[in-house]
Amino acid sequence: MLTLRRSNERGHANHGWLDTHHTFSFANYYDPRHMGFRSLRVINDDHVAPGMGFGAHSHQNMEIITYVLAGALEHKDSLGTGAVITPGEAQRMSAGTGITHSEFNHSQTDPVHLLQIWILPDQQGLEPSYEQRNFPASEKQGKLRLIAAKDGREGAVTIHQDVDLYTSVLAAGDRVSHTLKPNRYAWLQVAQGTAVLNGQTLEAGDGVAVSGEPLEVSTDSAAEILLFDLA
Repeated sequence: MLTLRRSNERGHANHGWLDTHHTFSFANYYDPRHMGFRSLRVINDDHVAPGMGFGAHSHQNMEIITYVLAGALEHKDSLGTGAVITPGEAQRMSAGTGITHSEFNHSQTDPVHLLQIWILPDQQGLEPSYEQRNFPASEKQGKLRLIAAKDGREGAVTIHQDVDLYTSVLAAGDRVSHTLKPNRYAWLQVAQGTAVLNGQTLEAGDGVAVSGEPLEVSTDSAAEILLFDLA
């Protein structure tokens, strides 16, 4: 079964320096019908103006994944971590007992486009931690590349929840498939471009909850997708 969440149905806020869309309830956007999916709590699609960003703020008991689509995002946190996240990289931050961080557009001239993803952890009170890894385009082109997993296998960043997160970059004619194990669910998010999932055409920003059927994704043009395999 496919349950669509169209891009234009998402929550939206434009703060001038930040133009953001919320797949699920977040901040001032609240919709009791869209509070998350399984352990997936937040997918924010953010465009941040040059030189602007999120000042120091705190999180607790959340697995936070940042995935940059274009531009560069500068990160600093209370663990002493300082890094710049660029396309092809995935950053995982486990907020645990508490962490403070800031995120700014690293460029003074170009915007940054990113997805920020929150996943509920499988336990409370974890020690805060941080991880960032690069996934070359060749590993994602026309195939599903695991970028986050509970066991950190295949070089993925390690998240504290039973979730496998894949990404794929598709060119015209490419096709990828994924079969869910019993009692598993999927969320497919189209990050960029246009994709077709099981015959259903999807545009950038669209998301789909999937249960009880395998997934087959293709495109006639180009697309970048994220696929969450969830307990």
